[in-house]
Amino acid sequence: MEVTQVLLNAQSIDGNVRKHAEDSLRQFQEQNLPGFLVSLSGELASEDKPVDSRKLAGLILKNALDAKDESRKQELVQRWLSLDPVAKTQVKSCLLQTLSSLVTEARSTATQVIAKVAGIELPQKQWPELIGSLLSNIHQVPTHVKQATLETLGYLCEEVSPQVVDQDQVNKILTAVVQGMNASEGNNDVRLAATRALYNALGFAQVNFRNDMERDYIMRVVCETTMSPEVKIRQAAFECLVSIAAMYYEKLAPYIQDIYNITAKAVRGDEEPVALQAIEFWSTICDEETDILEEYIGDSNGDSDVPCFYFIKQALPALVPLLLETLLKQEEDQDLDEGAWNIAMAGGTCLGLAARTVGDDIVPLVMPFIEENITKPDWRQREAASYAFGSILEGPSPDKLAPLVNHALPFMLSALVKDPNNHVKDTTAWTLGRMFEFLHSSIVGTPIINEGNCQQIITVLLQSMKDVPNVAEKACGALYFLAQGYEDVGPTSPITPFFQQIVQSLLTVTRREDATESRLRTAAYETLNEVVRCSTEEITHLVVQLVTVIMMELHKCLETQNLSSDGKEKRSELIGLLCGCLQVLIQKLGSLESTKYVVLQFSDQIMGLFFRVFACRNATAHEEAMLAIGALAYVMGPDFAKYMPEFYKFMEMDLQNFEEYQVCAVTVGVVGDICRALEDKILPYCDGIMTQLLKNLANDNLDRSVKPPLFSCIGDIALAIGDNFNKYLMYAMNTLQLAAEMYAHTAGFDDEMTEYINTLRNGILEAYSGIFQGFKNSSKTQLLIPYAPHILQFLDSIYMEKDMDEVVMKTAIGVLGDLADTLGSNAGSLIQQSLSSREFLNECLTSEDHLIKESAEWAKLAITRAISV
Repeated sequence: MEVTQVLLNAQSIDGNVRKHAEDSLRQFQEQNLPGFLVSLSGELASEDKPVDSRKLAGLILKNALDAKDESRKQELVQRWLSLDPVAKTQVKSCLLQTLSSLVTEARSTATQVIAKVAGIELPQKQWPELIGSLLSNIHQVPTHVKQATLETLGYLCEEVSPQVVDQDQVNKILTAVVQGMNASEGNNDVRLAATRALYNALGFAQVNFRNDMERDYIMRVVCETTMSPEVKIRQAAFECLVSIAAMYYEKLAPYIQDIYNITAKAVRGDEEPVALQAIEFWSTICDEETDILEEYIGDSNGDSDVPCFYFIKQALPALVPLLLETLLKQEEDQDLDEGAWNIAMAGGTCLGLAARTVGDDIVPLVMPFIEENITKPDWRQREAASYAFGSILEGPSPDKLAPLVNHALPFMLSALVKDPNNHVKDTTAWTLGRMFEFLHSSIVGTPIINEGNCQQIITVLLQSMKDVPNVAEKACGALYFLAQGYEDVGPTSPITPFFQQIVQSLLTVTRREDATESRLRTAAYETLNEVVRCSTEEITHLVVQLVTVIMMELHKCLETQNLSSDGKEKRSELIGLLCGCLQVLIQKLGSLESTKYVVLQFSDQIMGLFFRVFACRNATAHEEAMLAIGALAYVMGPDFAKYMPEFYKFMEMDLQNFEEYQVCAVTVGVVGDICRALEDKILPYCDGIMTQLLKNLANDNLDRSVKPPLFSCIGDIALAIGDNFNKYLMYAMNTLQLAAEMYAHTAGFDDEMTEYINTLRNGILEAYSGIFQGFKNSSKTQLLIPYAPHILQFLDSIYMEKDMDEVVMKTAIGVLGDLADTLGSNAGSLIQQSLSSREFLNECLTSEDHLIKESAEWAKLAITRAISV
């Protein structure tokens, strides 16, 4: 096969030519994979081939080794590992040869493919000579080879975990990379590649950062590189500093003064991409210190793994003025661009993080700036003052802030309506929202909203909701937090007299022609939901009227025909918002005995609308309708059974929706709600549901986030149908047993994976708990006895691992109690023989978490009864 021509044809503008070429490539790959990969690598390495065919050859090679989907990726890894060794050697040799190509695109593609192969082979102790041969390239004279090699080392560090590379090789990689960054390196491409490579290699440098001399050398070179004449190199060097702040915070003390000087210079005078990274350094320090201090407060011993050096507190007198300067560098259209990010926004964000880190100390440093600029004629100064105020409202104590907010509130309300500039109004509305979010609730000593100003605040916000979309959206947000602050206010609320006016204004906003701009419609519905949720009993008659209004809106929306694709997208979004609003109304009215009848009265019409929503093929609309149905089933209880024949079809369809896995996850949760509502009336549907749940658990293509709720759902079904579950018992227990064995241990996993495994363990334990509770007091409890030893072994294993979070701990001790409670004396002796049950129980009995303690006390009673029988 003449592979060059086929690769060029695969990029042809003629659709037929392109399709024919793609089919030929697919056929070649399926019939002779080793030959296919060898000829692609040969194409990539060959200097006399056209650039376009070489680039595509490299891309296909890369896609043959890696995929976004985890199960597909594993498949490709296994496929490569089982490939003929001769073919693999040829491919790797061509890839290394391509690093010396004179064509930039070919070199660049080869660097990425080498790293992908290394990511597969190095953990398997294969290709041991790779790093050595790359390092020998560094000393070559042609700079383009040096640049490509450094780029490869960078990608390699991104693909491979630090445990895979031994320390001697790590030292050599770091030496090569840091030398490449040195000012003495005359070539900018080499310096940039080296600086970017260091960014990826920092995770490998733990041993080196513990050594003072090596750390000093690395830090000196990074700091010098931030002064490079080339903007991209300066940016990459600051990115390294940000990463060092996150990884090696505890090693920064000797360098922090120099870093402040470098970052301040960049923030004040460098180009935006560099200045943004310089600010990001201080934001990262804020994050690190907040985490350390939170851990310190949360830890009963009052010690944290890493000491806090209070860098932000010390830098505050210089850092705050620096950040306040950045607030004056706004862009004209930043409020209209959702993805906007510039120096002013980064500075404000960092100021907010600093306020969370140091609390009250920041207030006297920021207030003079606000007072000086809030009335200036230049809009930039007024906007910066308002932004500064809004940024420091989370962190300092309410006692410190309340008097200042009380003083500023009348001025801010006036500015929201009267300021001639949209930017200022946008930020003012945002700042008011922050005031209400952090300082307005029943727990704050000095209230900022009272009988005297409540009406004025609501009037101003409702007027502001008629403004341009970005300002109106922020006004909705402020009203949201205003309503939320009165959530637990008691039988009467200061905003009750304005309920009808507020609802009417919000509905008017949702119908605006420009409501799809700046998330305005979404914000209006979210605020309406919050106003309803926090409303008091004395106005439930008004909430009742809202049900028919929202049903009518949904009916109208479902009737609209002949829309463009953009129109369909907007319609689906609106359907989702209306279903979400109905869910809140159902929950609100269903929670009160006096209004529950309204939900029952409208349930036929509501379900009719939801069935029509399922006919629209849109994930968001399905999710919202599903959640609302879960709420309706909860209110209706066993009476919901009348909708099951029709609803079951949609439920089954959404349980099979692996593509839009969020829909699948929501549906799994709703199955649990319906089980709790219907109890044994769910029985006729259980064959289908259980089959689908077990199928989903066995499916490797389903997104991993759906797995934990799938396990919990098995428990919900067992609890609902009691010992009727025995027909599924063997299949369910086998699945749970396999999963328990797989997730008993977390050794070698990172924090994120350990957290995920804990959610899986919790799901498995909830399934066991539901099964045991479902069989309690049944004549069939003996069916569970064979499974008890394995469950105890699982509890032993996860206890010994010492990495359970509180949620798992509570569920696990509950399962121990369920075993004893359901099996009685049959479990007693097994629990006594178990390795760690007593130890685990005692640990839970002395827990500071009252929920764990409560579960443990119940479990202790159940175990004592079981042992004494």
